[in-house]
Amino acid sequence: MAQVPGEVDNMEGLPAPNNNNPVARWESPDRGWEREQPMACTAAASLFECSRIKALADEREAVQKKTFTKWVNSHLARIGCHIGDLYADLRDGFVLTRLLEVLSGEQLPRPTRGRMRIHSLENVDKGAAVLKEQRVHLENVGSHDIVDGNHRLTLGLVWTIILRFQIQVIKIETEDNRETRSAKDALLLWCQMKTAGYPEVNIQNFTTSWRDGLAFNALIHRHRPDLVDFSKLTKSNANYNLQRAFRTAEQHLGLARLLDPEDVNMEAPDEKSIITYVVSFYHYFSKMKALAVEGKRIGKVLDQVLEVGKIIERYEELAAELLAWIHRTVGLISNQKFANSLSGVQQQLQAFTAYCTLEKPVKFQEKGNLEVLLFSIQSKLRACNRRLYVPRDGCGIWDIDKAWGQLEKAEHEREAALRAELIRQEKLELLAQRFDHKVAMRESWLNENQRLVSQDNFGYELPAVEAAMKKHEAIEADIAAYEERVQGVAELAQALAAEGYYDARRVAAQRDSVLRQWALLTGLVGARRTRLEQNLALQKVFQEMVYMVDWMEEMQVGATWGPRWVWCARRGGRGIGTERVVRDMKRERETERDKEKSEKERVRDRDREID
Repeated sequence: MAQVPGEVDNMEGLPAPNNNNPVARWESPDRGWEREQPMACTAAASLFECSRIKALADEREAVQKKTFTKWVNSHLARIGCHIGDLYADLRDGFVLTRLLEVLSGEQLPRPTRGRMRIHSLENVDKGAAVLKEQRVHLENVGSHDIVDGNHRLTLGLVWTIILRFQIQVIKIETEDNRETRSAKDALLLWCQMKTAGYPEVNIQNFTTSWRDGLAFNALIHRHRPDLVDFSKLTKSNANYNLQRAFRTAEQHLGLARLLDPEDVNMEAPDEKSIITYVVSFYHYFSKMKALAVEGKRIGKVLDQVLEVGKIIERYEELAAELLAWIHRTVGLISNQKFANSLSGVQQQLQAFTAYCTLEKPVKFQEKGNLEVLLFSIQSKLRACNRRLYVPRDGCGIWDIDKAWGQLEKAEHEREAALRAELIRQEKLELLAQRFDHKVAMRESWLNENQRLVSQDNFGYELPAVEAAMKKHEAIEADIAAYEERVQGVAELAQALAAEGYYDARRVAAQRDSVLRQWALLTGLVGARRTRLEQNLALQKVFQEMVYMVDWMEEMQVGATWGPRWVWCARRGGRGIGTERVVRDMKRERETERDKEKSEKERVRDRDREID
């Protein structure tokens, strides 16, 4: 079987070579039953045990084949290739060469396109030569074994490739003695450190420690807690745990699903298959961690690790991002469309202030960092006696300064426009408050006068009606004078609408309400005048009737005066004495009437006081 020098030598499942038996190195310990069969199967119990061991070995081989096939397809997918049967599709050596080309990142010799056995052997030899260049020594295996489709040796070859390109790079140094562990031990230690503290997760190996699926979910939760709710997982629901972890890794992490729940939740899970899958988690999360800390350590890393070319790439990337932010921000703050309310404009002003005090200083610091970065580039180039770096068009410091000047100009215009709009909205708000105050006063006045003119307490005598008429005329004069104030409300509403006040509908509704009440009041006043005039005319008729009754009574009195009254009446006049008598009689009757009226008013006043 193939060996990877160094840390790969300690991987389990790779026994020491046996020179007497070339195939023995590729055999796993589970296949020892073949050598011990004549002696171990002498009894029925031994036969059952051997059958059980063989079944487990076959099952493990099937899991390895499926896992390795998926692993190979996950890498071949980069170049649009796919295999269905691991044993058959690797026989011609073409897929093997393409796989090694993807893993090594190097351009390999083109494989031979023939269909004969000699062509397949040639392609496999090319792959073996590539592995030899990678310091991977293949022992006890030849190209003919792969071309013949030998199951165990084909699996061993793929496992050797996995060791070299996936597992060998894993190294973890302990803090106590700085001891460098083997690849397998380093991967196991990494899993233990990442799952430390998770309940019911105790990783001691790459077999049974993963059966319940909690270890896979713990690895995902440690790095992406938003993907897994670990508190809801139970040890007893192994299939669900495994299915959840595999689906999450495939959908959210982009990791190929190399295993199925039934491949892990079994009596003796295959170690190599689990290692192959777990190492994909290691590489993914290691790469994610490197990306996360890159921004925080960039200052130190630039001086210690990055080459001048990488620094230049970083500078151009940051310069492009800063310029993109400046252009985007200029476009946003140049928009002079403001909220149509005082609170909205105040919020926009607060947002602009927050931008000036929080967001902009960060970008200004980035601008300063870019200048320092460019100075560092030029210093390194000078130290190396190389030509100074000239940023490409649009990424120079002068381009950034020009764009920054445009940004500050746009900020000044934005602030001035915001404050002008704030003053306008404040004036509108004061005008709206004045409108509301006037509307409240007008509605109160209109309601009071509507109530006043709705009362028809004109009195029952002519003087009272005449007094009510004079009072009504005074009310009409007051209402006529108040019309200008009502119109003032309408003018305020029109001014608010003309300025685009945000609550113009409410203002218009209140204005219409005031105008309706005004129209109602004027109608009530006109109707009350009509009724009052009718009552006044009626009282005059009553007065004339009273005069007629008085005259008739005087005539009766005159009849008792004798011939002188008759003579005066016949001469067409009453005479001086008669007129005096009539006046005296009228005066006495009016005096009596005034007394009766005074008595009625006293009674009315007393009733009011009682009320």
